[in-house]
Amino acid sequence: MKKLFLALAVVGAVLPYIFFIQHLSSEGFSPSKLTAAVFANPAAGAFTTDLLVSSGIFWIFMFLERSRKKGPHPLLFVLLNCLIGLSCALPAYLYAREGAGLREAS
Repeated sequence: MKKLFLALAVVGAVLPYIFFIQHLSSEGFSPSKLTAAVFANPAAGAFTTDLLVSSGIFWIFMFLERSRKKGPHPLLFVLLNCLIGLSCALPAYLYAREGAGLREAS
């Protein structure tokens, strides 16, 4: 599973950036234009809201797991989530958790 999580983290970093680079090349770096684009219509707004809620839940989960000594320190994964995205941060967290032997016994 560890190799799978690492591969998914790489894919989760690369695929979103393909679209983000397209946006940057056409619109330049403009947080206001990016915000307008991700909420451009109800469908885009729904996906964006889902991603934001999922990210928040992931952060809560990481900090709770850390407080129980069951997970790696969440700071790196919060940064990955903010700078790259949940599609990279979540599998990277699972990779780190698996590598440290911190997964729950089934």
